[in-house]
Amino acid sequence: MSQVEFEMACAAVKQLKNPLSDQEKLLMYSFYKQATQGDCNLPVPPVSELRAKAKWEAWNKIKGMSKMDAMRNYVAKVDELKKNEAA
Repeated sequence: MSQVEFEMACAAVKQLKNPLSDQEKLLMYSFYKQATQGDCNLPVPPVSELRAKAKWEAWNKIKGMSKMDAMRNYVAKVDELKKNEAA
């Protein structure tokens, strides 16, 4: 796994034709944030901010995952989405 592969996957996800489900978006977001910033270090958003809270929870759920593993998971998920789109 290289930084280039990760960056190519980041670009490829924007080219997908089928919209991602909310769960897929949160998963991709969490892997991206973990890969680029590491563990979530932001305070928990207020419950009234549903979107921010969901994103925080998704990212915080994978706390401790290495940046390299997060990159691998991100690339694997993009590959899966591309295959599903081609089928």
